[in-house]
Amino acid sequence: MKDESRIDKGDGTFRSLYKLGGIAALIVAALTLGEILFFVFFPPPETIHGWFSLFQSNALIGLLDFWGLEIPMYLMFILVFLALYMHLRKTNHGLMVIALAFALLGVAIFLATNNPFSMLTLSKLHADATTEAQQSALLAAGQTILANTNQRAVGGFNIALLLVSAAGLITSLVMLQDHLFSRTSATIGILAFALSLADYLRQALTQS
Repeated sequence: MKDESRIDKGDGTFRSLYKLGGIAALIVAALTLGEILFFVFFPPPETIHGWFSLFQSNALIGLLDFWGLEIPMYLMFILVFLALYMHLRKTNHGLMVIALAFALLGVAIFLATNNPFSMLTLSKLHADATTEAQQSALLAAGQTILANTNQRAVGGFNIALLLVSAAGLITSLVMLQDHLFSRTSATIGILAFALSLADYLRQALTQS
């Protein structure tokens, strides 16, 4: 135990990880705000025809509208939760293992189900298609990607958000027990992630 304490305080690797985690958290906050503002000015289409038309008219807006900003956001979650785990594991190792596992699994699911570049490719193929059969096949493929994206905005259940929100709630509860974080910070985290989970459950229970 003495050696572990010495390593946490003195090893440059952990200090660098903590700094990177803090920077990553700020990036996540900035990307979240940026995504909200972007969706206000450029609302995502509701149909596959709308998505293909958007990608064909403006690929950049299409990529960002297809939750493109969430790709770097979820990657930043890895650094955030790794840094929090390395510190908070001394406070409650069991809960932090669960939180880290939830977070990493959520990131993996998001990256596996979010396919903006595949949608861009299909939209280009659809624009170049010369027969109705080809167009129909490409529309069906695009609809499949849209369904597999698992985003609430298109009526799916965002399991990635569920897992990351659960990880954040667990981490915030552990923060209450740690001397480094203020009760205010921990409480804000608890409320934010609890609201995220409540919104997920509302979407799931009211989905028709």
